Order: sequence, then structure tokens, then C-alpha cells
Amino acid sequence: MSTSQGASLRLASASPRRRELLASIGVTLEVASADIDETPRAGELPAAYVERLARDKAQAGAAGTSLPILGADTAVVLGQSILGKPRDREDAVDMLTALSGTTHDVMTGVAVTGPCGVLSTYVTTRVTLRPLEMHEIDAYWRSGEPVDKAGAYAIQGLAAIFVERIEGSHSAVVGLPLFETAKLLTRQGVSLWGERVAVP
Repeated sequence: MSTSQGASLRLASASPRRRELLASIGVTLEVASADIDETPRAGELPAAYVERLARDKAQAGAAGTSLPILGADTAVVLGQSILGKPRDREDAVDMLTALSGTTHDVMTGVAVTGPCGVLSTYVTTRVTLRPLEMHEIDAYWRSGEPVDKAGAYAIQGLAAIFVERIEGSHSAVVGLPLFETAKLLTRQGVSLWGERVAVP
């Protein structure tokens, strides 16, 4: 666990992207990643899945702190199929081939514990990838970037050149919908923008 003196929030995630997004709105935090079973339940819809995992992570990160805790989960969804992190090169190639030239959903659930209990929501962003050539997919895999990314791509990284358009929250695709997250944090009494501005 990494700690920050004067932290106002615990982030139940090891994602550096979520740390950076929270830092961008002035939230001081400590990190304690939560290890939970991320297997989808039988018949569970993608939206319910990401919101449940966000809530489970937030609650699992509660040990040893009185701070509010934020949990989040992001899934790439094609049709009703949840595309998680690729198991290996073959799995990543299959995912990127399936996503090539399509519009798909990226769903991110976020949950925050605090005086109001566990508050949660999810956000859906529509992402269109241009058609991808196999040599591009191979080169992208060799970069190492797809290894730990849902759907085998990172919109904030090298795969930005694959993205034709998005409809919705860019930050949600990166890992945290900042507009919705800020509302949850404010309801739980977590200050935003550090000490620079008092946010009502």
C-alpha cells in the first residue's frame, strides 16, 4: 500500500491511470489495491457487472482505514460480450480483430464509500475503431501495451491512433469518469481541487 500524507481518499486500485485522473482534480489519496474475484455471474449484464465490481472493490479496500474508499472497474463490451484483459497474444489478436472497424461500448463502474454508505454508478462510452491491419495488431502487441488492458487496447496510449471517434466520457475509457466521480466524492465529503478552491 502506498500512502499520501493528509490523504482524503483511499483508492482500491493499483491503476496508475486512475491515480493520475484523481490527481488531476486535486484529490489526495493513498493506494491499497483490492483483490477480488472478477468472474461475471451467470446472466449478469455488463453494466451490472462493472458496477458490482466497483462496489466490491470499494468495500474490499476498507480494512484499516476510516477514509472514504473508491473502487472502479472498466470493461470493453462488444454486443453483450465482456472483453477483459487478454490472456496471451492470441487472445489479444482475437479481441483487436473483433473490435477492428466496429463501434463498441466501454463501461466503467465507480463506487465510493463514506458517510452516505456505498454510492455507485456506471458510465457507457461508445468507441469506434478504424479497420486495423494485422501488421498493426502484431506491432501493437509487441509494444507491450495491450497486456493488462481491458479489450487489449489503451485509448490514452499508442492505440489512440486506432480510435476514429468516441461518444461520451473520454476519462471513463481511460479508467474513471471524472464528472460522475466528482459528484460521488462530493456527496461523501471528499474535497476536490485540493486547497486551491473550496468546492461547494
